[in-house]
Amino acid sequence: METRAAILWEPRTDWSVEDIELDDPKAGEVKVKFAASGLCHSDEHMVTGDMVLDPEIAALLQLEQFPIIGGHEGAGEVVQVGPGVTTLQEGDHVVLSFIPSCGRCPSCARGRQHICDLGAVLLAGRQIGDMTARHHSKSGKDLGIMCCTGTFAPYTVVNEATCVKIDNSIPLDKAALVGCGVTTGWGAAVNAAGVQPGETVVVIGIGGIGMNAVQGAAMAGARHVIAVDPIEWKRKEAETTFGATHSAASIEEAAALVGELTWGANADKAILTTGVATGDLIGPMMGMVAKGGRGVVTAVAPMMQEDVKLNLFDLAMQRKELVGCIFGNANPRRDIPRLLQLYGEGRLKLDELVTTTYTLDEVNKGYQDMRDGKNIRGMILY
Repeated sequence: METRAAILWEPRTDWSVEDIELDDPKAGEVKVKFAASGLCHSDEHMVTGDMVLDPEIAALLQLEQFPIIGGHEGAGEVVQVGPGVTTLQEGDHVVLSFIPSCGRCPSCARGRQHICDLGAVLLAGRQIGDMTARHHSKSGKDLGIMCCTGTFAPYTVVNEATCVKIDNSIPLDKAALVGCGVTTGWGAAVNAAGVQPGETVVVIGIGGIGMNAVQGAAMAGARHVIAVDPIEWKRKEAETTFGATHSAASIEEAAALVGELTWGANADKAILTTGVATGDLIGPMMGMVAKGGRGVVTAVAPMMQEDVKLNLFDLAMQRKELVGCIFGNANPRRDIPRLLQLYGEGRLKLDELVTTTYTLDEVNKGYQDMRDGKNIRGMILY
């Protein structure tokens, strides 16, 4: 079939919205008609070149990462089912999990679906089953799809391992948000940080991930939730809507505030959710963490980032923990439905996350608004 998509032909260029050809699903695959797609910062990392496959790895996989259809945060309806699909049928509503879960690899078997072995092929951009493409340019060029999803298009073909079935009563535009941002941020606080009632928590960077870390920490019962961001309206929104008790414009301001609130004991947990993770942020973040406390790195760093400023004596002697986090360390098949249940009960805020909606043709405007700090989450509606 013919459809349209936002394509990144190479890093450091704009998204190009073009007509494309989409094949029917093959074995183990389904075709999905999207209702909406979130504009997540991870796609911006491909634009900037921070999330680009090493040429040697690309050569080993015998593929080209670009051109690629963007988007990995979406929800829609299954409109066609390929051979051998057993868990879905036409008419089902699904959220696409940007990390697929096979249910059989060692990680899935241990309850760690967020590091399923299928995640190894996320940046390859091809179908999980046979590493070929279902999306093609009008000239016949194979197109990759971001995180094996490609939600910057009204239709896509994905493996059933990527699809999480949800109740058909849930609004699909809001359900799309739990495909990445909500689950990642909420899980960063609840799963990775392990926030407990009465704790002091600092969230650094209040965008689509950080705002959900704020509401996750608040929902977990934190006594103090300090939202750190240079943009004033985001700090205000964090306090008035998402559960932050305090806010600060910088890490330095937050450190002074945390010291005052805790009588010098510092924060039990600190979560880094900036647009880009850089090594110089780790030391100041861990400096706010109490003895026996935990720092969580959820923000995405450039793939080749290796230098980190961190006092190792302080890390060891105060028994601090520095941990990584992907997809909120969640189990998408369990956590996506339960987060949507919390939304249905009015306990999880999704509507309030969407600052601006866009058409597919406005995708570049949406990302410029993100860079300019105008959105918590921008969303494409189809």
